[in-house]
Amino acid sequence: MLNREESEVMNAVFALSHEKGVCLVSPTELLSVLPARKKYTEEQLEKILDALALDNYFELLSSERKGEKMYVISLRSNGYAYKRCSLQQKRDLAMKLGWAIASAVIAFIVGWILKWIF
Repeated sequence: MLNREESEVMNAVFALSHEKGVCLVSPTELLSVLPARKKYTEEQLEKILDALALDNYFELLSSERKGEKMYVISLRSNGYAYKRCSLQQKRDLAMKLGWAIASAVIAFIVGWILKWIF
């Protein structure tokens, strides 16, 4: 399970490379795709990308082009399945929340009926 920062970075990487599965991107371009509410630095981005690469979401290669750092990102099986897994987690959370609300309503009604009988 990914934390919030990893999830935001994975969304950005998936958006950039989902069509071909490969993208060549600079850190500044990747930072511009990330949400603006949290200011990421290049060092934070590097650590998060390394962690996602270790978790087998994508293959990460760093290179230099005209003095600027570039990332070559190739999605792997976990990377391709990221959106589906993310959607599944949201559905599971909604289902658990629904069951919790339904259980609370049923418990309230049963308590009210027992109070009315006795």
